[in-house]
Amino acid sequence: MTITAAADGSALGNPGPAGWAWYVDDSAWAAGGWAHGTNNIGELTAVLELFRATAHVDDDLLILCDSQYVINSITTWMPGWKKRGWRKGDGKPVLNLELMQALDAAIAGRRYRFEWVKGHAGHPLNEAADVRARGAAEAYQRGTPVQSGPGYPGAVTAGAADRRGVSAGAAEEADADPTSRNPARSAAPAAGPAPTLFDF
Repeated sequence: MTITAAADGSALGNPGPAGWAWYVDDSAWAAGGWAHGTNNIGELTAVLELFRATAHVDDDLLILCDSQYVINSITTWMPGWKKRGWRKGDGKPVLNLELMQALDAAIAGRRYRFEWVKGHAGHPLNEAADVRARGAAEAYQRGTPVQSGPGYPGAVTAGAADRRGVSAGAAEEADADPTSRNPARSAAPAAGPAPTLFDF
């Protein structure tokens, strides 16, 4: 069996109030966010949380994603980064390193593939994930509770203390022209400790 899910992120102002979401159907989806982040961080977090939520099942995973940055990071660039000690080809540190390393651990032993879908083009699953990610970002902007969703059936949800989030330095990386549109773009690495951000 294959689980088909869309994963998406949103950042108002980029950087700004940010959210992430993955969506399978109305009975299986999740969303969250933080007060300040970037589109790329939201996109990566959505995929990471999808892998975590489905870790207890042995199904294949088809991930619909509108971010070439995320797809290329996981499927193309990550092996080279790891061989170079998590550095890019130019020797600079990999951006969003904690998220990339968490994704590397989450995908180990999993059967998955990505399918790129054009964002904001009417794809039902992508639109559902986008609405929820934006809703989380808007909730943080307003200071209201985030609709976090039902999660995936049978998943064990980690407590907030177990989640690592995004440092202020990472949220402020040069992402005004996000690498989801220009994967070759680079920025300064994240700095400082990462606070706990997600509360389920």
